[in-house]
Amino acid sequence: MQKIIMLKYAELNTKKANIGMFLHILKQNIEEKIGNFANIEFDKGRMFIKTEEKNYSFVLNSLKKIFGIHEIEVGYQIENTKMSLIEESLIKIIQNKDFQTFKVETKRSDKNYPLTSLEISKHLGGIILKNKENIKVDVQNPEVIFYVEIRKDHAYIYSEKIKGLGGYPVGTLGKGLLMLSGGIDSPVAGYLAMKRGVKIEAIYFESPPHTSVEAKNKVEALAKIISEYATPIKIHVINFTKIQEEIYKNIPHEYLITIMRRMMYRISEKIAYRNNCKILINGESIGQVASQTLTSMAAINEVVSIPVIRPVACFDKLEIIALAKQIGTYETSILPFEDCCTIFVPEHPVINPEKEKCLEYEKLIPYEELIKEALQTETVLTNQTKKEFEDLL
Repeated sequence: MQKIIMLKYAELNTKKANIGMFLHILKQNIEEKIGNFANIEFDKGRMFIKTEEKNYSFVLNSLKKIFGIHEIEVGYQIENTKMSLIEESLIKIIQNKDFQTFKVETKRSDKNYPLTSLEISKHLGGIILKNKENIKVDVQNPEVIFYVEIRKDHAYIYSEKIKGLGGYPVGTLGKGLLMLSGGIDSPVAGYLAMKRGVKIEAIYFESPPHTSVEAKNKVEALAKIISEYATPIKIHVINFTKIQEEIYKNIPHEYLITIMRRMMYRISEKIAYRNNCKILINGESIGQVASQTLTSMAAINEVVSIPVIRPVACFDKLEIIALAKQIGTYETSILPFEDCCTIFVPEHPVINPEKEKCLEYEKLIPYEELIKEALQTETVLTNQTKKEFEDLL
């Protein structure tokens, strides 16, 4: 027998005729993470990974951060499906395992196998009882479950299951542009978009000297963290200073945030189309701030034709914080460096902006010219090493 890692797909199994494309991309994503440390094979039911014992910790930790995997199982592949070999392998496995209660569960993808799943489970349960002392069967609450799978060419035995991230492999559903600020919400939104198979690039608006270099470093660090669940993320940095100052000087202050967001959307749409991104993604949550009421969202959204996806729209703040902590972005997000969404915030921002007033106020500034200038300031950042981010922060 040979030690092996098996991956279950779950949601990918619904793809039927298209599953081959999803599985090829999943394999590519795994290969990008683990390099040449393992051999990977797959069929429509499972993906099989073989590696040296010394690499298991690295490979398993990498698999835990890859979307498209429902479950990770560490077990053993038996040379063929002969019951004598399955029995022999199972006896070896139980000798190295400490338990008092157990049960056996069997699945057969090979329905021509001479025994039914229940018959196999009963038979192998008897083998375990004969070959290990002071143990008993407990079908309700066993300490350990031995899972046996009978497939066409091989049998598999495992008792260790690790929950995967689920979702779709990143890159199977195209590319989106994440409006990445330094806050808690937008990195979580990016993570959730990637979980649905979307490869992301990011856009960040800086406003020097009103925003600091540390604020930009913080955004780079956040991009690095969420890129651990996919591939390196490009960040398109736009200098927003002139637009923001013109808005502040010329537009009624209650409409500052609304007009600012409309400008950001216009710029983001242009960057998205330049880079073959099909959607914009942001961390807006309904009602969380003035610019995130339904009326505000409608007034801001109308300036673009590209679809805007809001993965955390129906999450409350505590739910977003909990997920930020889970994926590792929270501690970086709360570092005290302001971004351009938090400077120049009026005391009483409008919560139900009127579209007609937005159009009227935008005539007070040469916004098309300002947007054109801002696009010319674009710089593109790629992920740095973890050590470089630690130095920055």
